[in-house]
Amino acid sequence: MDRRQRKSRDAIFKAFTQLLSKKNYNSISVSEIIELADVGRTTFYAHFETKDFLLKELCEELFDHIIESALGFGKGNYHFDCKCKSNEVFVHLFHHLSENDRNILQLLSSENNEIPLKYFKSNLKKLIVTQYDIKKIANSLNLPEDFIINHLSSAFVETVSWWIGGKMAETPEKITSYYLEAVRTFSEISTD
Repeated sequence: MDRRQRKSRDAIFKAFTQLLSKKNYNSISVSEIIELADVGRTTFYAHFETKDFLLKELCEELFDHIIESALGFGKGNYHFDCKCKSNEVFVHLFHHLSENDRNILQLLSSENNEIPLKYFKSNLKKLIVTQYDIKKIANSLNLPEDFIINHLSSAFVETVSWWIGGKMAETPEKITSYYLEAVRTFSEISTD
């Protein structure tokens, strides 16, 4: 992607997130996005097939760098100014959420959050696999691996939803400890 294309794409992302901070996702039109981004309709559709595809791309850019960091690549497609000093990937993720870059909290906490949560959970599944020995857990609990991955990612999504609903009163470190303790306790109870 050349600089001009990247500039147009960034303008569309910026306009979309500005609209998301003011309006419900379902009430935002492509016309509003292109008007605010000051790009043509052809330019919008050259980058994104639909508004849902725009949302998918935005979510993927927001979560990709965390996944890639966890996999050892060091950085993702979008460069965040993260103030997190922890090596714990879940603390890192909560820090990014608390920084609310590109209005990600509005995406995850809106009334119509099914699409962003689906993408969040999909990316999270990749992360879960890097953080746990899924095969070992599945064997010890006599459960399918995909069930374990789905359960751990669903628990994380629910932890995030609970945290956002409580106005993020807990620090990223504290909410991560809640999640990890719940996962550990579930594993211990299940194997007893």
